[in-house]
Amino acid sequence: MTNIIPITDFNDPILDVYARTPEVQLLRYREPKPGIFIAESPKVIERALDAGYEPLSFLMETQHIESQGKELMERCPEVPVYVAELSVLNELTGFSLTRGMLCAMNRKPLPSVEEVCKNARRIAVLENVVNPTNVGAIVRSAAALGMDSILFTSGCSNPLYRRAVRVSMGTIFQIPWTIMDEEWSDKGIEKLQSYGFRTAAMALRDDSVSIDDERLLSEKKLAIVLGTEGDGLAVDTIAACDYTVRIPMSHGVDSLNVAAASAVAFYVINKEV
Repeated sequence: MTNIIPITDFNDPILDVYARTPEVQLLRYREPKPGIFIAESPKVIERALDAGYEPLSFLMETQHIESQGKELMERCPEVPVYVAELSVLNELTGFSLTRGMLCAMNRKPLPSVEEVCKNARRIAVLENVVNPTNVGAIVRSAAALGMDSILFTSGCSNPLYRRAVRVSMGTIFQIPWTIMDEEWSDKGIEKLQSYGFRTAAMALRDDSVSIDDERLLSEKKLAIVLGTEGDGLAVDTIAACDYTVRIPMSHGVDSLNVAAASAVAFYVINKEV
């Protein structure tokens, strides 16, 4: 294959996107057009390709040319493939590659909030969840446990950051999502309610109802709103929601990590009444 290029120079500018460009800069790589992102591992790359994302280049361990990378390369015969031994790739990127493979890909324009909500019954709303590992875990739970779509506020870690994509196992490419900017700060809860959603804030308050309350389960359209690590949801957000919801605890535990709480909530609200 003529598009296989052995890495001989760490300083080659073509490798900057993998080694020397921060993710915030990748996000803004082509402003005002959508930027690029890095997909890690064969499964994640495959799911991104299946979802129609355009690859720019591959970076992979030499041994994968005839194994895990072969099918991906056959799907993208014109895309350059930069190769080296795993120890070289780890030194170049500064982290241990999952299954020895990365792919730089173009982002797509984001859909509108209305598009993402249009045919949904159960949606997740993430308010300022800043840890990419938590974002990825919540996305994976949402896709696996019956949520129809996800809305992220602009204060969240971007769901296409490398770690978030990897932790989600590429399920971010399998569930509709978008990022809210002015929609959230400018009466975002009211916007969701105008689409017919009842809104449920996950918060530890005395007036919270249990996540398995029949009133919640019987709602035709429900948005579960999850807040940032540590501080949780903003006071104004909680006040604007139709319900305040908590997960019953035992052994003196007062709360769960936001990713764990999301999995419990998503599973329960998708059960039949």
